[in-house]
Amino acid sequence: MEQDYDRVCEPAGPLQATANATANRMLDGDRGCHDWYRFVLSFPPHLVREYIDRFGLTSRDTVLDPFCGTGTTLVECKKQGIASVGLEANPLACFAARTKANWTPDPDALLSHARAIAAATLETLAQDGVEDVQALFRPSPMPKNMRTLTREQQSLLLKDSISPLPLHKTLVLRDEIQSRFDVQHCDHELLALAKALVFSISNLHFGPEVGVRNIKTDIPVVAPWLQEVRNTSDDLCALQSVSHGPASVLLGDSREILKEIEDNSISAVITSPPYPNEKDYTRTTRLESVVLGFISSREDLRAIKRNLVRSNTRGVYKDDIDDQWALSFQRVHDLADEIERRRIELGKTSGFERTYNRVVRLYLGGMARHLASLRRVLKPGARLAYVVGDQASYLRVMIRTGEIMSDIAASLGFQVESRDLFRTRIATATKEWLREEVVVLRWPGEG
Repeated sequence: MEQDYDRVCEPAGPLQATANATANRMLDGDRGCHDWYRFVLSFPPHLVREYIDRFGLTSRDTVLDPFCGTGTTLVECKKQGIASVGLEANPLACFAARTKANWTPDPDALLSHARAIAAATLETLAQDGVEDVQALFRPSPMPKNMRTLTREQQSLLLKDSISPLPLHKTLVLRDEIQSRFDVQHCDHELLALAKALVFSISNLHFGPEVGVRNIKTDIPVVAPWLQEVRNTSDDLCALQSVSHGPASVLLGDSREILKEIEDNSISAVITSPPYPNEKDYTRTTRLESVVLGFISSREDLRAIKRNLVRSNTRGVYKDDIDDQWALSFQRVHDLADEIERRRIELGKTSGFERTYNRVVRLYLGGMARHLASLRRVLKPGARLAYVVGDQASYLRVMIRTGEIMSDIAASLGFQVESRDLFRTRIATATKEWLREEVVVLRWPGEG
């Protein structure tokens, strides 16, 4: 039975569906800093502002994003003059968030340093007969000293994620950035490379899943990178007049809130955890993680996945125990049992399909573990906003994520204020409406 805190909305019609499609888009006026690099699946800055306003947050408060991704909440808090802390287990995303929260570089010095790197890179390429210009009909010849990734690094990538010649040019540029290391500029230059790599240089395409499309045998590398640095420099100029709040980003597991975050220090949480589906979130950042050196082996990748909430079958391990946190929630077991019955009825026998029921228990148990760990750092009266979404990825069995998470939170002592509808989506498999909503909680404190 749905509780009275659930703000139920009727299924969307055609006009509402159009509104849903735009609800998650970033507004043009918000692109400054946010657009340096961001997940395709990131939630929009205007949603963060809505809850900053609703919670009445000021410069006296500190906001935590325990699933901070590439830093949307942190950047928006910084723009509003509010202190923030981010926690992120993916090292590439953690690097991106930390860099986006650093507005200290001098804009002109950054651009000047990048131009010197660009000139040196073009000279190195020219020595091998490689021109880094738009190749219309005559791609550059393959250089004799071809730079590439190791075989193990290549095995971590989707096939044809990037073509050999653009990869060579990218590695020449990366090495030039690192060889001219400058503590004030290097991170912003590397983040600009990550952005250009994914959206201009590579063959990657982002739809519901990351894939490969339109193979580019040759493509300019230096020019799109330098344009991203120029965009960063322009944003830093504009941000100099903003009275910004301090922000810090920690690499860690959201299921065990780090001791570096002080007890009773957090006034609000604004975040979006991974959804329970078959999206391997590490694939979204795999190419740039490998090229920039955050992942070099399958052991590196496995170590990252072990610090993530178990939201998909590709990140489940035999010794996982988060499902123990869901033992007292009958609804979780009923849902997992329904998925297993459906699997047996349909005759699905693959290893991944056999794991569907377990990943649901692990995911919801992991969220319970997260909420339990979070209580230590919250001030009495702290407000929390979790962007979550219904899913039907596991054999078309509906997972009402917001409902179940609300019940879990209530059992852990949180007060559930509302479930605010953010948008609705139609499930292509079931034709049912999926709610994407913001679960709003309040922590009353130990007393």
